[in-house]
Amino acid sequence: MSLTARIAWRYLWKKKSHGAVSAIAAVAVTGVAVATAAIICVLSVFNGFRDLLVSTSDRIMPDVVVAPHEGKVIDDADMLADELSQLRGVDVAMPVVEDQALVIFGRREMPVMLRGVDPEAFRRITSIDSLIIAGEPLAADLDASGLPGSLMSVGVGSRLQAYNPGEDPLFLFAPRREGRINPNNPATSFFTDSVAVVGVFQSGQGEVDESTLYVPIDVARGLFQYDVEATGIHIKAAAGEDIGEVAERVARKLNGVATLGRPDGFDADYVVRDRARLQETNFRMVEIEKWVTALLLFFILVIASFNIISTLTMFVLEKRRSMGALRSMGMTAGRLGGIFAWESMYVTLLGGLGGVLLGVGATLAQQHFGLITMENGALTPIPYPVRFRPDDLWVVVAAILAIGGITALTAWSFARSRISEKRR
Repeated sequence: MSLTARIAWRYLWKKKSHGAVSAIAAVAVTGVAVATAAIICVLSVFNGFRDLLVSTSDRIMPDVVVAPHEGKVIDDADMLADELSQLRGVDVAMPVVEDQALVIFGRREMPVMLRGVDPEAFRRITSIDSLIIAGEPLAADLDASGLPGSLMSVGVGSRLQAYNPGEDPLFLFAPRREGRINPNNPATSFFTDSVAVVGVFQSGQGEVDESTLYVPIDVARGLFQYDVEATGIHIKAAAGEDIGEVAERVARKLNGVATLGRPDGFDADYVVRDRARLQETNFRMVEIEKWVTALLLFFILVIASFNIISTLTMFVLEKRRSMGALRSMGMTAGRLGGIFAWESMYVTLLGGLGGVLLGVGATLAQQHFGLITMENGALTPIPYPVRFRPDDLWVVVAAILAIGGITALTAWSFARSRISEKRR
């Protein structure tokens, strides 16, 4: 350790002649510590919400989705799904038919996103059984009333007030895609069907829970006038397989290239997306909110660092006699300024270290023990989601070092100016 650093360390802990100086120093350290801890906690909270988004999507979304690049449907989707199910790393491949339909229950009606699935494959691809809050899972067999079953989201059940499975059937309406329409009889413009409600589910994803109705794929195909077509193919990766690699194998099988998503200039028959790309908008929004919030807290950290400059100003004024003695012994103005630059770094690092310990400790305590809970619509609250990531810590440390360097330079410049004034 250099002489200037040792002198600065001694000055930092030596009792001050004025209590106000000690109080200002304590405020400066506390301000940096609190701002640093807040940044770490906020970054960890957004990490937790991202993980929560992933975990909820895991239970209802497939690992990979295949959709047509042009048009609305995949021709002969059943045969294509069988071929994809033979690929290495693919556990299940299921054709899906989804489109908007109108549902009428009693005197109530609402538009829904109707999804036709194979019930058994659907249960293998998703964790739908764990999401059912009333009734039973969707089955291929007819209901006791002789109607095919349906599984409605909690939002559909709430708007239609059809909470209890086994009640009156739901009537489904979809406009005809083909054929002539009789303007004298508008009812002929629609295909209709009826299904029984066998269960109600809640996934925790707003867009799914708001207006989704699952029915057997034969019902959806009949309603939308399809035969072997499907609007997409949902795939579940085998246990232990990397989802991204499986998606690339699927894309290579279908398009000849392992391109995922629909980048600029993409020209192929099918669009293949893995789960990350299916949730790309939500993930990007969480990431943007995370760093915008962190940036605002960084500004607070910068403002807190102004207290350090005030503290160092008081230190310089208090140590004028000591500086004079050191100057008379031959220490240069630059080295005298270096003493207060080191002292500024010490104050910043002490506050930063205290904030890091406080923020990491609070985050890990919440992460492992769930001290703070939040309501999620279920019977029991869940722990507030947080997850500490070391990568975020390096960003905070870099910010503290940058602020420490700026305050040290300011302290060095001020101390040198005071020494020059004294000599004149």
